[in-house]
Amino acid sequence: MSVTKDTVRKIAHLARIAEPEERLEPLARELSAIIDWVEQLEEVETGDAPPMTSAVDIKLPLRADVVTDGGYPEDIIANAPDARDQLFTVPKVLE
Repeated sequence: MSVTKDTVRKIAHLARIAEPEERLEPLARELSAIIDWVEQLEEVETGDAPPMTSAVDIKLPLRADVVTDGGYPEDIIANAPDARDQLFTVPKVLE
């Protein structure tokens, strides 16, 4: 697949990125090369490969999923500019 200057211009506009005109052609070549490389990956036979999340087969240690207050709520609330009843008070965002 070949990416054109017009395509790069449109992508830059959608991403709200200001790219000068002289950078559009080099970016088009770079994006085309990336897409060509991804298309090459599609040709690799992966049907017998097991799914994996890491190159090393290890299990991560798990911890109990419990809610704690950190053990020192007074110290945390002391940093708040405005706190009431041990809660952070923030300005109203929506009317």
